[in-house]
Amino acid sequence: MISWFGRSKAEQQPAAESDRLQALIAALPADDSAEALQQIAKQLEEMRKLGDLRYDQRFRNLDTLDGASRSHERALLLEYLATPRHKKSHEQRLWSSAYGFWRELGAEYQRCLGEAEKSGAPKGTLPLYIGRALRALRQQLRWSLLRYEPAEPRVWSEMAKLYQHAEAQDFAAEAVAIYPGSSGSGTAKQEFLKALMLAASSTDSLQPSAQDLATRLIAYFSGFFVLSEKAETGCTHWIDLAAPKPPVRLVREPPPGKGVRYFGAGAGLHELEQLRAHIAYTRTLPEGLDLNGHHGEEAVLALLKHLEQDWAGKSQARRYERRKAAGRVTVVPGLKEIIASLEFAYNDSLDFTHRQAAESWIVEDMSEGGYGAVIPSVAGDWVEVGSLVGIEGETFRDWRVGVIRRVTRTEQLQQRVGVEILAQASTLVGLRRPGTATSGPAPRQAVLLTTKPEPGKQVDIALAKDMFDGKENVEMLVGEETYVLKPEESIERGPHYEVIRYSILRALH
Repeated sequence: MISWFGRSKAEQQPAAESDRLQALIAALPADDSAEALQQIAKQLEEMRKLGDLRYDQRFRNLDTLDGASRSHERALLLEYLATPRHKKSHEQRLWSSAYGFWRELGAEYQRCLGEAEKSGAPKGTLPLYIGRALRALRQQLRWSLLRYEPAEPRVWSEMAKLYQHAEAQDFAAEAVAIYPGSSGSGTAKQEFLKALMLAASSTDSLQPSAQDLATRLIAYFSGFFVLSEKAETGCTHWIDLAAPKPPVRLVREPPPGKGVRYFGAGAGLHELEQLRAHIAYTRTLPEGLDLNGHHGEEAVLALLKHLEQDWAGKSQARRYERRKAAGRVTVVPGLKEIIASLEFAYNDSLDFTHRQAAESWIVEDMSEGGYGAVIPSVAGDWVEVGSLVGIEGETFRDWRVGVIRRVTRTEQLQQRVGVEILAQASTLVGLRRPGTATSGPAPRQAVLLTTKPEPGKQVDIALAKDMFDGKENVEMLVGEETYVLKPEESIERGPHYEVIRYSILRALH
């Protein structure tokens, strides 16, 4: 590890120190963003030990290191979003590097603020320090949510303290160039609101890529959000600055006290609805909306619909009422394991739990449409929103197929998972292109999610992604029967599977 701070800063000239930092930054690995952020975080940690730095020199050093991290932080985020969660060791390295960097950076900006106030620094410098500290804390919240984990209590208490400080000094709504460039300007109020609105946007039911998209949309609309001591029009949640915790919906009354703040999308809800209509009509994104170039129009429209519900103060509704229940279910991950389990079931065995991929989950509540379950975080590394699962219970022997809709990781090292059931029973079928019965390849295996296929009706089939082009007719083999199917629409999609709705044209005899 390079040593960046060898002598007391009081003994060094600012120009020489700047040259030395630039030289050391140039030595950061260009092709390993995780390692680069780890090195920067280490130097931030070392800088914290130096008590003889003036606040302005500390800020200059911080600004230099912060600027050097930008390209590495962006590259690491893109790599993280593209990394399958089952590659646990790699995911852990990326996440720890990013989170550790933002933690150290936020701590140093807060220290800068404290030292500046003690030294009688000009009041005009304080909004900048608070703005940067709030951004660093918001990034810590963001990275916690990407893992479906609650943010550290420290994150909420520090954000609340910083915002209260800005309010008390009467510059919470004062615009400042937090970072260079047009996207770097903002206010302490906006920075706090970005964190609040992200936490209030039901990220536990969004895949990591959709969470990233939500973060960018929240930043885009942040100028319309409202935060007030009174429940104004457009407020849907509240937070207590005196006892800071994640936001709470207005359906629950806040405690009495001067620390309660109400917030919501305000006029941002109307702007979001307008954006959704614009994209649906033109199939293009407006200028100035930075989505990092990785989201198609359908993904954006789906996310806008999700945010519309949350920003309007509506919960993500379930179609069926949940009831408390207790029991265990056997769960297998992914289409490949579901097919293997169905094959095994057809061999008349009743015990599938010996399968290496199978996991045992505890069911807390259930309905006709799904389950709420608790699993240990040490298991289920593959678990993420959108994952396809097969479920077999103690009271039923048919394999049911579902999709994970919500994931929340608790402080007790557990995961609470919400599963929507797509089919109460499933059937192993074969699919092939028409006219290939005698000369073509063997039928590809898929899972029928609809009982009793009949001509003139529709069926849902889970199949491997890109098995067919989605436009061509296919033949489905069910036992001794063969049916010709016409694709209608894709109703569910994941990294390795797709659920397609077909119309049954006719049966072949």
